[in-house]
Amino acid sequence: MLSKENNELLTRIGPGTPMGAVMRRYWIPVAFSASVDTPDGPPVRVRMLGENLVLFRDTSGRIGLLDEYCPHRTASMFFGRNEECGLRCVYHGWKFDVEGKCVDMPSEPPTSRFREKVRITAYPTHEAGGLVWAYMGAPELKPEFPELEWTLIPDSHRYVTRHIQECNWLQGFEGGFDTSHLSFLHAGAVDNRFKVVPGHYELVPQPLGFVAGTGRDLEDGGTFWTAAAMLAPFHKLIPSDPIAAHVWAPIDDENTMLYSIDFNPERPLTEDDLRRSKTFNGIHTENMPGTDRAIQNKDNDYLIDRALQASGRSFTGMKGLGVQDCAIQESMGPIADRTKEHLGVSDTAIIRLRRQLMQLVKDQIDGVTVTPPPGSAYRLRPTRFTARPGESFADLFEDKMRAG
Repeated sequence: MLSKENNELLTRIGPGTPMGAVMRRYWIPVAFSASVDTPDGPPVRVRMLGENLVLFRDTSGRIGLLDEYCPHRTASMFFGRNEECGLRCVYHGWKFDVEGKCVDMPSEPPTSRFREKVRITAYPTHEAGGLVWAYMGAPELKPEFPELEWTLIPDSHRYVTRHIQECNWLQGFEGGFDTSHLSFLHAGAVDNRFKVVPGHYELVPQPLGFVAGTGRDLEDGGTFWTAAAMLAPFHKLIPSDPIAAHVWAPIDDENTMLYSIDFNPERPLTEDDLRRSKTFNGIHTENMPGTDRAIQNKDNDYLIDRALQASGRSFTGMKGLGVQDCAIQESMGPIADRTKEHLGVSDTAIIRLRRQLMQLVKDQIDGVTVTPPPGSAYRLRPTRFTARPGESFADLFEDKMRAG
C-alpha cells in the first residue's frame, strides 16, 4: 500500500505539482498529426497535464501548441484564425506565431511597441509515429526525442488508436504491469483460469525504467519468459504478435489519453495481423464516432453481458482486452485510494514501478534535475524466449531486447 501523502504525490500532475514537473521533463503525445494535417487549417483543442491548449499547423507547415487563452482578455484561441504563419485571436486581432511571439497587435496604435512585451505560452513540438508530441518543461532542459521503435518505422508498419480512460494515469500504467490479471480478467472462458499463471517474476533495472520478466515452468525443466519494458514516465512495450505498446498520457488528474499501438518493425501490417484489433477484441477500443470516448464506458457498465458471463464462455462478460482493463481500472474511482491495498508477490512490478516514480518525485522535490536518458536508450524491443535449465532471465534478456 501507499501512504495518502505518497499517493497524492504520484497521482497529481497539474502545474506546480512535483509529479507534474517530472512529467514536463519528457516528450508527451498530444494529438494525431492527421488532426492538423492542413496548413492554415482549423486549430484543435488539446488538454494535457491539466492545461488547456490549442494545436495548429501554420502556413509553412510548422506546428504550434499554444495556451488556449489569449493573454489580452483571455478569449479562447480555439476560435482564432489560422493565417499567414500565425494564429489570430478573433476578439481583438492579436496574432501569435508557433513560438508564442505576438507578431501583430492591430488594436494598438501603429507606433506602439507593446506587442514586443507580450507572449503567449507555447510549447515545442515534434512529429513522430503519426503523432504530435510536445515538450512542456523548461526550454533549457529539453531532452532528446525518445527513439521508440514504433515511432521510427513506416506508417504501414504500425496501427495506432487512442481513447480517453476516465481515471488517473497511474491506474492505467500500473495495470499494464499487473501480470497475474492476464490469467483472470483476460482469461476468456472460465475454464481457462489458472492455466497460464506465471510462476516466476524478474525485474531488471534500466536507465529509464525496468524490464519485467514473467516466467512459466516447462516440462523439460526450462522456463518460458515474456519480457516487457517499462519506460519512464508512461510507456509500456508488450511482447506479442504484432508487437504492442501503450502510452498513458495524463490529460489531468482524473483523465488519461491512452494510446494503443500494434507494430511490426520488419514489414507492413496485414489485415490478418490487425483482425483482432479492428474487431476490438484486443487492446484497442471502439470509440463513439468523432470522439475519443469508448462506446463501452462506465455510463453503460461497459455493455457487460451478464448472461454471457454466467454461461462460463466469458470470465467477465465484457468484450475486448482494452475494455476489460479500463472497466477494472476505472472502477477503482477517479484516483484510486492505495492506502487500502494489500500487495503480494505477483505485484512485484507494480511495487518497483511506484518506487522508481517516487524516486523521480523525491529528486524533483529535493532540487535534483530529473534528466531523461538519451533517445537511444528507448530502443528496446519486448520479446519472448525459452531459457534452458540453469539459465537465468537476467543473463539472456538484454541481447534479445535490443532494437535496431
